[in-house]
Amino acid sequence: MSKKVKEMLIEQYGYAPDLIFEVKRSKKVYAYKPCEFDPKTRTDRGIYFGKIESDGIRLTIEGSFLVGSKATKNVVEVDEGEAKLWLSGEDLKTSTETRGWVILKWGLYYLGCGKAKDGIIKNYVPKERRINPK
Repeated sequence: MSKKVKEMLIEQYGYAPDLIFEVKRSKKVYAYKPCEFDPKTRTDRGIYFGKIESDGIRLTIEGSFLVGSKATKNVVEVDEGEAKLWLSGEDLKTSTETRGWVILKWGLYYLGCGKAKDGIIKNYVPKERRINPK
């Protein structure tokens, strides 16, 4: 399954980090690097990287950081005002004609992943991670 995730990342964003990907039954993707440390307990491995949707991979904020710096496509740059709106949970209007899953970038920061369609980028920032822009 790790190979399929890498293929999907390359197709969607033009880059896949050198990590091992595990896909759970819920279609959530966890990413990690192999490690010699064995804690002798069964734990979830890695970080929550994203989720496989019917039309691609929706990256978490952490997944966006891991992919975004070397992604060659489907990265939308936003200004500071748009970044604040995005992190407060608002959808963004966009002039890009890109459709599908996109990574949002503000300066050096990757703000997560949204779905672009008909001039709108739909917000998927979890409620517990949103900011109050005031």
